[in-house]
Amino acid sequence: MTRRIRIRRLRVAGLLVAIAASAAVLGDQVPGPSSSTAASPIDVLRSEPRGALGEVDGAVPDGATVFDDHVPGVANLDSELLGALRQAAMDAAAGGVEFVVDSGWRSPQYQEHLLREAVSKYGSAEEAARWVATPNRSAHVSGDAVDIGPSDATAWLSERGAAYGLCRIYGNEPWHFELRREAREHGCPAMYADPTHDPRMQL
Repeated sequence: MTRRIRIRRLRVAGLLVAIAASAAVLGDQVPGPSSSTAASPIDVLRSEPRGALGEVDGAVPDGATVFDDHVPGVANLDSELLGALRQAAMDAAAGGVEFVVDSGWRSPQYQEHLLREAVSKYGSAEEAARWVATPNRSAHVSGDAVDIGPSDATAWLSERGAAYGLCRIYGNEPWHFELRREAREHGCPAMYADPTHDPRMQL
C-alpha cells in the first residue's frame, strides 16, 4: 500500500470519528420529556369534546383569556366571578403574569362528556368523582367556577386571590377557583381535599 493511500484512509477515518463525536454531542443536547410539562390528571379530559360538542358547549380554545367575550366558556361565567377575575388579571399583568382560561362555563352535555371520559380514565365512578362532578352538581355548569393556567398564574392567584374574593376550593385542583365574597375580609376558607369531600357534591 502506497504512502498516499495510507494517508487518505487515515484522513477518512479521522473524519468519521469527528462526525460520530459531533453526533454524540448533539444527541446530548436534544431535550427529552420534561416533568415540568407533564399534564395534570384533568388536562387529558379538557381536550376538544367529541361529536357536536365544541366551543358553544364550553370547550375553551388554547390561549383564551378572561377578557375573551366571544368565547362562551368565558362569557357565560357568573358576571361577578368574571369581574373579579378580570380585576385580578389586570393586576397580575402588571407583574408580567397572564391568566389563561383552561375551562370555565360548561354545558351539561359537555360536563357529562368529561364525566364519561373520567370514568374511562380512572376506572370507576368513585375515582372519577375526585376530578369531575355530575352535571347537576358542577359549579362549571352553573358558571361559578373557572380553571386558570399556567402555573405562574395559579400561584399568583393562590397567594393573592382572597383580596378579589377568588379562592381555591380543592387541594387536588390548584387551577380551580370560585368566588367567595367573604374572602375579601376574612380570607379563603379551608380547602376540601377533593370534590368528594365537598358537601355540595353530596346533595
